[in-house]
Amino acid sequence: MPNELNVPRRGPNELNVPRRVLLGPGPSEVGPRVLRAMSTPLVGHLDPSFVALMEEVKELLRQTFRTANRLTFPLSATGSAGMEAVLVNLLEPGDHAVICVNGVFGGRMVEIARRAGAEVTSVEVPWGEVIDADLLRKTLEALPASTPLRLVACVHAETSTGARQPLEDLSRVAHERGALFVVDAVTSLGGTPVEVDAWGIDASYSGTQKCLSCPPGLSPVTFGEAALARVRERKHKVQSWYLDVSLLEQYWGTDRVYHHTAPISMVYALHEALRVVHEEGLEARFARHVRHHRALVAGLDALGMKMPVAPEYRLPMLNSVFVPGGVDEATVRKRMLERHGIEIGAGLGPWKGQVWRIGLMGDSSTPANVLLVLAALAESLGSSAGGAALGAAERVLAAA
Repeated sequence: MPNELNVPRRGPNELNVPRRVLLGPGPSEVGPRVLRAMSTPLVGHLDPSFVALMEEVKELLRQTFRTANRLTFPLSATGSAGMEAVLVNLLEPGDHAVICVNGVFGGRMVEIARRAGAEVTSVEVPWGEVIDADLLRKTLEALPASTPLRLVACVHAETSTGARQPLEDLSRVAHERGALFVVDAVTSLGGTPVEVDAWGIDASYSGTQKCLSCPPGLSPVTFGEAALARVRERKHKVQSWYLDVSLLEQYWGTDRVYHHTAPISMVYALHEALRVVHEEGLEARFARHVRHHRALVAGLDALGMKMPVAPEYRLPMLNSVFVPGGVDEATVRKRMLERHGIEIGAGLGPWKGQVWRIGLMGDSSTPANVLLVLAALAESLGSSAGGAALGAAERVLAAA
């Protein structure tokens, strides 16, 4: 019916989303097999067929995390909820946590730990650098022996900087002090080795929208026996009912006690995404990410562009590069989006306006995308070195 101004009412517009090439810090591109899986008809979240699928997803995640942890499952929320779930389950008021900070997401862990009532000591280094085990050891040695240290936490792949944190030595130092070792693997899982058991990681979490090339909406988590023992020893209930692992364990374990209605279509999608990962093979997938990273770096170098992270600590799936002097970075990103349909990421925090973040994650990590982003970047910068950049990248790709 016409409204009182005699103008016909209009409903919502039909969904019309442009096709983008997703080369930012996430989400990554999602392949047709995963998209088709999402259109599979629904069943109930306690249907026997879905319960069987849950078991397959758990086993596929164990293989991806490289762990035998019984409690490994996808939390029904994004990676940020995975971070919160791990920390609020392992920490309670009066506990002490030591958290490594070299970017946005280490800082976010500090905030969540404090909200859980824990005292926090942060081990901080400049953005783009990594935490040295000796620095962590000195920090722990400075704590009074009576300090109730529950965990040491760090980010494996710091998405805000493109730095890859070595983990084995940090894990060893944490365990020497009797602390649990917690790792953020949101950006690394499925793109670079994450060895939960071999590296002594007690609890870890990730996200589906990065190197797993699944839409955002689930957070794979894994808890080892030492972490679960800590949950069972708590003096206070977990502050979040929804994220309480002792309750989630009853749904994702053998009892199948109703807890919440799982996002069924997203579990379908993750199941298919993990099948794709393991059909390719983890080692082959890791090598692909490294190969395309090296080609991109060669092209950026030919364009005269520098990277803030030392070569030995660069992530293969998330590449930070300095914005050239005198260039408005937002204008270039807008030009790349409007002219080429390419999304790259801006800098965060103190790096805002200073870097771009170029993602080559999962299905987005292809030779074609390496060449496409280099050509678009050269054109958007008005650089005459575009041909040299493509040639440098192609040589790396041809040699691989």
